[in-house]
Amino acid sequence: MPEDYFGEEVAARYDDSSGEHYEPATIEATVDFLAELATGGPALELGIGTGRIALPLSQRGVRVHGIDLSEVMVARLRAKPGGREIEVAIGDFATTRLEGAFRLAYLVFNTINNLTTQDAQVACFENAAAHLEPGGCFVIEVGVPKLRSLPPGQRFVPFDVSDDHIGVDEYDPLNQGLVSHHLTLIDGAWRRRSIPFRYVWPAELDLMARLAGLRLRERCEDWNRTPFTAESRKHVSVWKKG
Repeated sequence: MPEDYFGEEVAARYDDSSGEHYEPATIEATVDFLAELATGGPALELGIGTGRIALPLSQRGVRVHGIDLSEVMVARLRAKPGGREIEVAIGDFATTRLEGAFRLAYLVFNTINNLTTQDAQVACFENAAAHLEPGGCFVIEVGVPKLRSLPPGQRFVPFDVSDDHIGVDEYDPLNQGLVSHHLTLIDGAWRRRSIPFRYVWPAELDLMARLAGLRLRERCEDWNRTPFTAESRKHVSVWKKG
């Protein structure tokens, strides 16, 4: 089972995070997109966390289930209004199985990259496909690796610089690895946290989907279905079973 990097210290501040993903308009667009695909059927969130998406989706009448490795993140989900109505299994979302079939399975906010080997990412697609009913969809939101825009030899890319947070991504092109380094000002002291990821290309995800019996249905730049282009910095991709 992979290491859990989302312990109490992270969980305590997670819902206070800022950025586009936490803006009400972004959450609303995400939920609109997912609710349309669920078509009234049940949905499964892989890496459900504190329920940033699961709770508003369930408020739309979608019966949401989840899988997550972090017990403390899930505890915060369950403490929120409606949180206890969402069934969550504690475990690795690449391999943990729930009973029943789902109309929709989804991974948001780069969570596929938390699986740090290609084998684990392939297993995640296989697990998602095993949970889906025929015609069901698997959705992933993930960034496009920034390597194409880096000067030769550069491995470090700042992604956030503010008064209380500095974020730098460290790329390892030989192993398709990425470590996100965070320096955060907490109670007057700077604290460092580094989390390993595995970045993945859109075409590689499509091949993983094919191995799991899924076919690409659509790919767009964001939850508003902005067209995906060579300049897009992230994508929302939908694969269909059968």
